[in-house]
Amino acid sequence: MEKEIGRIKKSDTTDIVIKIDDYGGVEGVTIREFVHTDTYTGFTKNGTRIPKTQWDEFSKLIQSVSFD
Repeated sequence: MEKEIGRIKKSDTTDIVIKIDDYGGVEGVTIREFVHTDTYTGFTKNGTRIPKTQWDEFSKLIQSVSFD
């Protein structure tokens, strides 16, 4: 199972892609860079994966971010 949730433009050649996937039999959310260049188009190694079992904790941390 793999479902792209959305993309955020980081630069002219790089997007941040958020997707739900099943890696190694473990469901989770992957946040990874995707590049579009003349020599390569695809995902890079830059990013992270949050397993479903840790999603609630991660979500609480994100919601606590404030730019005040």
